[in-house]
Amino acid sequence: MNRFLGLKYKLESSDNFDNYMKAMGVGLMTRKVGATVSPVVELKKEGDTYVLTSTSTFKNMTTKFQPGVEFDDETADGRKVKSIITIAGDTITEVQTDQNGKVSTIERTFSDQEIKMVLKVDDVICTRVYKLQG
Repeated sequence: MNRFLGLKYKLESSDNFDNYMKAMGVGLMTRKVGATVSPVVELKKEGDTYVLTSTSTFKNMTTKFQPGVEFDDETADGRKVKSIITIAGDTITEVQTDQNGKVSTIERTFSDQEIKMVLKVDDVICTRVYKLQG
């Protein structure tokens, strides 16, 4: 994973994101805004802690985590969740559980040119592709 540290990837394509957000209980206005922004994602490391940032005109998010350690987090739409993130090879897998017990999984697979992000909740699957920025 270290070879991807400090690289920036910008959202290029998104498939089924509105249905994913709807299944997560995200309101209409937030879904409309969320569908129009193209966040830039970057992974850094501070000691034993990874720092995953997502910046956009809508909202900037920073997630600090140690692999395998559960932590409290907040989603872009303000929901409180418990998250646990693991790393296997070039894939970061995040499992989020909200206060109602709804579980979602976010897999981010890094490569030299892109991050493929697959989001799953219930029977809804969303794929978002981020391309490496020059």
